[in-house]
Amino acid sequence: MASTYSFDVVSEVNMQEVDNAVNQAKKEIEQRYDFKGSKTEIDLGEEEIKIASDDEFKLKSVVEIIKAKFIKRGLSPKALDLQKVEKASLGTVRQTAKIVKGISKEKAKEVVAEIKESKLKIQTQIMENQVRVSAKDKDDLQAVIALLRNKDFGIDLQFTNYR
Repeated sequence: MASTYSFDVVSEVNMQEVDNAVNQAKKEIEQRYDFKGSKTEIDLGEEEIKIASDDEFKLKSVVEIIKAKFIKRGLSPKALDLQKVEKASLGTVRQTAKIVKGISKEKAKEVVAEIKESKLKIQTQIMENQVRVSAKDKDDLQAVIALLRNKDFGIDLQFTNYR
């Protein structure tokens, strides 16, 4: 039997599901009456989704459609980091939504600080884009998972490698 137990706190996004969600959003926009004749485009890149539309109202509608498709595909809308709306040519507007993969150093420090405040006998370690949590008691690890699920860090957290 192991003397210590551990798990990793990660923020991962399934890019195939992102692609499926974007394709579903494109199909819905093509079929919707309020988007007939509009210059609305959605382009999926490696790390971002570029959205362009006629005006800010339609752009917000497209973003809401994409978020709804994310939820239907089992993805968290927190995986989208929406940038500011920019003016484009011919009176159109555009927005970039970066896809958040991994936990940044700042967010990892927030997660570790939250765990330390709990006063549980837990060791934490920041490893590149994830946080490893280890303890001698599985109940402490379960308490940390519950604690992190109840706190909003602005990113979607998953718990992997539970040993």
